[in-house]
Amino acid sequence: MGLRTPTWRFTLGVLAIFLLVNFSILNAEDAATEEDDDLEEIEKLIALDEEEGLGDEGEAHAKLSDAAQVLTKAQRIVLELNSDSTKRVIEQNEHVLLLGYAPWCARSAELMPQFAVAATLLKEMRSPVVLAKLDAERYPGAASDVDIKGFPTLVLFVNGTRKAYTGGFSAEEIVIWVRKKTGAPVISVNLAAEAEELLKKYHMFVVGLFEKFEGSGYEEFVKAATANNDIQFIEVDNLHSARVLYPDIQSSKSFLGIVKNEPEKYTAYEGDYSEDKILEFLDLNKFPLVTHLTEANSIKVYSSPMKLQVMVFAKEDELKNLVEPLQNVARKFKPEIIFITVNFADENLAKPFLTLYGIENSDDTVVAAFDTKISSKYLLEADPTPAKIEEFASKLIQGVIPPFFKSQPVPDNTDALIQVVVGKTLDDLVLRSPKNVLLEVHTPWCTTCESTSKKVEKLAKHFKGTDNLVFARIDASVNEHPKLQVNDYPTLLLYSASDKHNPTKVSAELGLKDMANLIHKQTTAKKDIEKDEL
Repeated sequence: MGLRTPTWRFTLGVLAIFLLVNFSILNAEDAATEEDDDLEEIEKLIALDEEEGLGDEGEAHAKLSDAAQVLTKAQRIVLELNSDSTKRVIEQNEHVLLLGYAPWCARSAELMPQFAVAATLLKEMRSPVVLAKLDAERYPGAASDVDIKGFPTLVLFVNGTRKAYTGGFSAEEIVIWVRKKTGAPVISVNLAAEAEELLKKYHMFVVGLFEKFEGSGYEEFVKAATANNDIQFIEVDNLHSARVLYPDIQSSKSFLGIVKNEPEKYTAYEGDYSEDKILEFLDLNKFPLVTHLTEANSIKVYSSPMKLQVMVFAKEDELKNLVEPLQNVARKFKPEIIFITVNFADENLAKPFLTLYGIENSDDTVVAAFDTKISSKYLLEADPTPAKIEEFASKLIQGVIPPFFKSQPVPDNTDALIQVVVGKTLDDLVLRSPKNVLLEVHTPWCTTCESTSKKVEKLAKHFKGTDNLVFARIDASVNEHPKLQVNDYPTLLLYSASDKHNPTKVSAELGLKDMANLIHKQTTAKKDIEKDEL
């Protein structure tokens, strides 16, 4: 497939630029003519540069011309549908992979080069699948008929029946998914030369060695290949070819392993040959030692079965320096922990996580962790050196790190009518206080909190001087505590001096008089009970 080489990265980048240009042209001319015109203009620029002797820039334009030719060829393989042809193409072909796009959609422009390359590769593989695209903005009726509502949308039609696309969005991932869903879940290899070619095409694959391609283990291998959506399965029936793909194979009868183009390249499977066990093995081992979080892979990362996650947030330059040390650390905890890096610059990815720790504006490297099984989060509160990160990960596995709860700095409550409580002081000021405490739980975005706060202030003035009663409030947006689980705001909780484990919820809808009566009744009743017990 060749997608990993610098040439392809350059080509795909250029393709994206070309597609943005092509998508914005909404006249009646044929798409192929538009592409030829673009190519002609670029070739004129190249000729001009050659005349002026621009050297390296001339070479760059030559590469641009090559990329334009790749685009032109690929785009001609992809059918451009319209109101008249959409239904006909879907009905007349057994398999059609349709891309619905909009000219103004940036993600459509990013996907189109990958889609075009996938079309070329599938054609080279002699796949009968037709790849087509539909400008859903230009032909809204046709788009509605095939239930395209957002952009970009990929959908597979099998004998006219619509099937949702659940694969990835690189050319390699599109090809793998399409082949699996159209009856070719496994590639068979007999010769070493064929194996060599496959090494160049896939950044990750599963290799299975099975004598004569038979037996119950082989059948489970094929089932797993069909069920898995994003990894290419390769079957081999001889040890020589198998070792081209996975050099350390010892058994000549059966073997299964995953190969990745990264430092932890080979991982052998050692379990029972059952579909479920094979799929579980792949889920735990398909990620690199360190996964860099992107929009494209975020869904896969978030759905990883690995419940323990260590995430490193940093600037791009710092992440580059951390990758190799992190890989060395991650290798020691494979596959119990997934290690993830996030660039601060990717705010849509970084900020939601950092907000959970109250450090969304941090410029310093942050190392955090999650245990998704018990919904707990942790924070490394030491210098993020590789040694400290390793120690942090080790304690995470052992379950000896205390969970992290957000807290504002401890405020000065001297002479305060209403005590301000933060995460760090809720134990001392509320749960361990010998007095009755009315706690107001609020957030800045709560639309009715302000009016409730005014009620609490009036109540605090009314009960001022009452020795056994304290009024307090906590901002739940920036403060957390394991024993304060509140989802509705505002919430008023009356903690009795004699029972701090079962606070009474006071309705914020009550009037001041009713609130005062309730507080008086609750605090007086508890006090009288204590006297009677004495």
